[in-house]
Amino acid sequence: MKRVAVVTGATEGIGRQTAIELLRHGLFVVVHGRSESRAKDAAGDIAEAAGSKDVGTAVADFSSMKEARAMGAAIAKSHPRLDVLLNNAGVFAKNRVVTEDGFELTLAVNHFAHFVLTHALIGALRESGQGRIVNVASGVHTSGDVDLDDLAMEKDWSGYDAYANSKLMNVLFSNELARRLQNTHITSNALHPGVIATKLLRTGFGGGGAKVETGARTSVKVATDPSLAKVSGAYFSDARQVPASARARDPKLARALYEKSCEVTHTQPLREIA
Repeated sequence: MKRVAVVTGATEGIGRQTAIELLRHGLFVVVHGRSESRAKDAAGDIAEAAGSKDVGTAVADFSSMKEARAMGAAIAKSHPRLDVLLNNAGVFAKNRVVTEDGFELTLAVNHFAHFVLTHALIGALRESGQGRIVNVASGVHTSGDVDLDDLAMEKDWSGYDAYANSKLMNVLFSNELARRLQNTHITSNALHPGVIATKLLRTGFGGGGAKVETGARTSVKVATDPSLAKVSGAYFSDARQVPASARARDPKLARALYEKSCEVTHTQPLREIA
């Protein structure tokens, strides 16, 4: 039976290339896009590039927690056993936008939607002999901050700060998941894909960057490398395990962010591990 992977934000950039590489590794890949047309078009291109028809689609606008949760339920129904959840989707908003759920847009897409989706798919990941959650963060998490009393960033907002904060949240969430899932067969790790020539980089940082093949390399390694089967709560860059920032490794902050995220997204928390 083929292993199954879900890649969010797979219609372009690093996510698209990651999906291609996972297909080449023999996995069935569910390609997520924010609209049905984008997901189907991307899935066709990805299948052709990889020389494999083992591709499915999933649709959700990650600015909506309702859509993220519904997508998770649909995937779990179609794929009751999931081997890899690769939380890759990301945005860099140029203007402060508040979503229908009351979240700042960048935090909604980059953190809260993946938070909701991951919990919706924990049951399917438990059915795998070795489920992996891979969270694509960024080196700019080192500049991030988390104000649990101002998650909408009403007091002080910039596009860069929102993006950096969301990436710090990615690593904190990844680490707290690893702690809560330590007695299961599911691992949770975060990574920095590198400075890659994507639309996000052009929007937020003005351009430049390496090829998407370089950006996908670390994601694919963390998702598939047999030597990492029992590695959890780690951070990777340039396909190597490296330390995340001290703030990202703060267990009290990780727990507090997790609990607050459960509260504001109306998500049932995973069982606490002492």
